[in-house]
Amino acid sequence: MAYLRAIAVWLVIVFFESLHGTARRLLIEPYLGDHRSRQIAVFTGSLIIFTITFLFIRWIRAEGVRQLAGIGVLWVVMIVIFEIALGRLVLDFSWGRIAADYNLFEGGLMGIGLIFMACCPYLAARVRGLIR
Repeated sequence: MAYLRAIAVWLVIVFFESLHGTARRLLIEPYLGDHRSRQIAVFTGSLIIFTITFLFIRWIRAEGVRQLAGIGVLWVVMIVIFEIALGRLVLDFSWGRIAADYNLFEGGLMGIGLIFMACCPYLAARVRGLIR
């Protein structure tokens, strides 16, 4: 049941991250450019993801650190599939453009965001005092 609830929370995350991406393109990108605005968005997006996770972590009712870690990994797998599908099928991005977001050597910070996302269920549960 915790995993079904986690998927529901992931849908909330995707909704707000989609709004976040739209705001980034409209408000930040014209001033800082595409690459720099995407870098900044990793940090603001991480804050959004943590906030949503913090608000919903009790409702998810994960049973222990192992399940929290599983939820984090599930979220990462689902977001990578979502990002690739959106990039390729909707936005018509090349594989190179998608990969650049994950390439730290090219300034892509998405990998850092994914690591943080994987840790968010545990961190939120810890901050909420649900685990020690």
